[in-house]
Amino acid sequence: MQDFIDSTNLADDSAALAGRMQRDGYLLLRNLLPAGEIAALQRQIAAIARDAGWLRADAPLEAALADPAGFCVDPQPRYLEVLRRINRLEAYHTLKHHPALTGFFTRLLGGPVFPHPRVLMRNIFPQREEFTTKAHQDFPNVQGTEEVYTAWFPLIDCPLELGPLQIAAGTHVDGVYDFQIAAGAGGIEITDPLEGRWHSGPMRAGDVLVFHSMTVHKGLPNRAERLRMSMDVRFQRVADPFCPDNANPDGQPLSWEDVYAGWQDTSLQYYWRRLPLTPKPFDPQWFQKRDALAFELAEAGDRRAASVLQRSVARDADPARRQRAQGLLDRLG
Repeated sequence: MQDFIDSTNLADDSAALAGRMQRDGYLLLRNLLPAGEIAALQRQIAAIARDAGWLRADAPLEAALADPAGFCVDPQPRYLEVLRRINRLEAYHTLKHHPALTGFFTRLLGGPVFPHPRVLMRNIFPQREEFTTKAHQDFPNVQGTEEVYTAWFPLIDCPLELGPLQIAAGTHVDGVYDFQIAAGAGGIEITDPLEGRWHSGPMRAGDVLVFHSMTVHKGLPNRAERLRMSMDVRFQRVADPFCPDNANPDGQPLSWEDVYAGWQDTSLQYYWRRLPLTPKPFDPQWFQKRDALAFELAEAGDRRAASVLQRSVARDADPARRQRAQGLLDRLG
């Protein structure tokens, strides 16, 4: 595994940023976001996590010391319940509008940009290597245009033992890779090992890793004692097609009315509705393939299908598919 290539010195050079992104499919920017603002948001989220039993009650919130007894994982109901509480935090959603982020993406993409309404929170428990996020691409999830870019950043300092992301450099030009089903975020794993292409490294609160929607990435195992707390926010040009599914808050079922209840500042509410966006419907082909693989394995009694079946139960819009997934989960035990 190679070290991340640091692009901090290019942060104000639009042409250099675009060139390196075109070459590598990712950019690492040190101290792009104010560490103090990240720390303040981390304490808000950690308070919810500690109340849910995810963090040790005898440790400071900023330590993020995990309580193994509270282990759960997306899309289990216990996990989604906490995720919905986090999604109601005003600062959790307003951070994506920080001038440091919007200014950076405007320079990178060379025109008016906007952050997707949906924000993703990752809380990765330690010593649960089987649930480490597997190699995947974001495009099958976000769609609209391939020119969607994820800004991933930890809410606490993230040395290698805590499990930062790994990036397979240059994979953004190869189309959608073949995959199999797996536990962990997304429920899939790319089958190509992509040997010799992986980059990673420690990150601190305030650092931001930016990558293209087609860039293959995965997590390192969390072998520390802390909860790995990180966020994903996604940006694209206003002029490019937008998939309306990205306007749904994470942690369904949850409405924006639920999210916005109690906010002090209303100026950023429903901001995307004021933009001249061109909608492009979601193409379910990759999810249909994933779910078909899971149903096939589950029918054969293979427990590797459990994570994908749980996602179907929690998120599939088709009641018949949800019922089938639940029946197979019951059979797997």
